[in-house]
Amino acid sequence: MRPEAPDRLLVIVPALNEEAAIAGVVREVKRYMPGAPVLVIDDCSVDNTIEAARAAGAEVLPMPHHLGLGGCLQAGYKLAYELGFEYVIRVDGDGQHNPADIPRILERLKGSGAEMVIGSRFVAENGSRTGAVRSLGIRFFRLVLRPILGRPVHDPTSGFVGVNRRALDVFTRSFPLEYPEIEALVVLQRRRFRFEEVPCRFRPRTTGRSSITALKSLYYIAHVLLGVFVNVLRYDRRYHRGSGG
Repeated sequence: MRPEAPDRLLVIVPALNEEAAIAGVVREVKRYMPGAPVLVIDDCSVDNTIEAARAAGAEVLPMPHHLGLGGCLQAGYKLAYELGFEYVIRVDGDGQHNPADIPRILERLKGSGAEMVIGSRFVAENGSRTGAVRSLGIRFFRLVLRPILGRPVHDPTSGFVGVNRRALDVFTRSFPLEYPEIEALVVLQRRRFRFEEVPCRFRPRTTGRSSITALKSLYYIAHVLLGVFVNVLRYDRRYHRGSGG
């Protein structure tokens, strides 16, 4: 797996027990980005996710232990950086992200110079809907992130994300290991990196159901708030130490 295509793009697909959906996701990615390698990062699935992914034409990076989403993503980012890829786009393994939107994310990454491009359900009022609990969480984090980022972010929990090599360099050294989407924005902002959003239509999950229950949503909010606070505090300490304040 080498960055030989002109776009030097790697598509990563974190997956846990997605046997029923993963092959379709891989085939769709290859349909819309035929020159880009697809890397499925398997987080110790107990079903046939690995076999299905390989049969569909993906490379597979199996985790030695269950690391969670953030650990899988950092492993993928580290490998992409070490192999010399210029861009990485994450697509979830459950089929909710439409690979037809990958070219739009890549085009914005290449054309804008932003370190991160988010595939957003809400940036252009594109008709996407979420459940009531998730919708409230998204609105809450918009309010929390607005003063930290210095600008609005419409879809802070989106996992349909593309990053360039500068962001990869950061993420190989510092990346949130659990519920990483929101904290990753703060990590980049603390380094004065830019993000942009492009409109994407998300689809219903093709199989199974979300593991995020109402109780887990409360844990998610508390955990992410703590992570955001820690990242902001860490940066402020480094800034004052470096400026002698």
